[in-house]
Amino acid sequence: MSVIFSRAPLRISLGGGGTDLPSYYSDHGGFLVAGAIDKYIYMLIHTVFQRRYKMKYSETEDVDDIASIRHPILREALQRYWRGNPLEVASVADVPAGTGMGSSGAFTVALLKGLAHARRTSITQGALAEDACEIEIDLLNEPCGKQDPYVAAHGGICAYTFDPDGSVTVEPLELAPETLRGLREGMLLFYTGEARSASAVLSDQDERTKTGDAEMLENLHRTKEIGRQSRDLLVEGDLFAYAELMHEHWLNKRRRSPGMANSRIDDLYTLARRSGVVGGKLVGAGGGGFLLLYARNPADTRQAMAAAGATELPFDFEFVGASSTEYT
Repeated sequence: MSVIFSRAPLRISLGGGGTDLPSYYSDHGGFLVAGAIDKYIYMLIHTVFQRRYKMKYSETEDVDDIASIRHPILREALQRYWRGNPLEVASVADVPAGTGMGSSGAFTVALLKGLAHARRTSITQGALAEDACEIEIDLLNEPCGKQDPYVAAHGGICAYTFDPDGSVTVEPLELAPETLRGLREGMLLFYTGEARSASAVLSDQDERTKTGDAEMLENLHRTKEIGRQSRDLLVEGDLFAYAELMHEHWLNKRRRSPGMANSRIDDLYTLARRSGVVGGKLVGAGGGGFLLLYARNPADTRQAMAAAGATELPFDFEFVGASSTEYT
């Protein structure tokens, strides 16, 4: 028996998110900062003694040929990157889908990493990210950006520059030990209690950007500038100023599209600010998922959020990126 285990990390966007969609960066260039975290999409690929294609995710599929697979990412990835015998693929995740941490991109990256291992083919982080982007953006026409696959492939805390020609520059940030320690101690994640599909929010942004909506473009221009300022403040180690910028980022993000926030999210954020949070924002496109907060007094914020029924997700940053191993 041969079983290949692969995984790819989820992420939190630290500034500039939303400027990685082709509808924006193809004309204006995009920029953001994001960090991979130690929460993963896991993939198991069983490559021998399989007579049919068995796909196990939130549903189970058992089909004779790849074209019959209903899951779009599994189908497109296998059609392009698998020429062997039928196989079994199973996936699980640390965090539910629709919570704003880039699970779809990480799913695609973990799958492609495992398939490359099964083919006995090495693949660079950049190629892994681009192959995943091709599947989601070019083939499936999802209104998503390049951030999620790139963070899942590379890991770490990095700045990403998205050029109009589609190329991406990855800049790993070298943070001082005390800065990283401050982020680990002060940054908190709380589940709002609501999962959502990013498609509706991103589709609105995508369409308005394509039509040259002045309000949307101005918002994204400011978002990109916030991304650059976030990088500079993190590198300088000025976490208080960075947290204040997070608050501005969230106010700017709320104005971007309908459905970005709701009364539950607004109430939780107001409560968090009263508990001593300097700044924070929803991770992901908006509408639900996790609140990322930077707290002066983490214990006070934890107590306040627990009383409001918001579950904390403890996390650390992850510096490996997508990986795979084999068990025989």
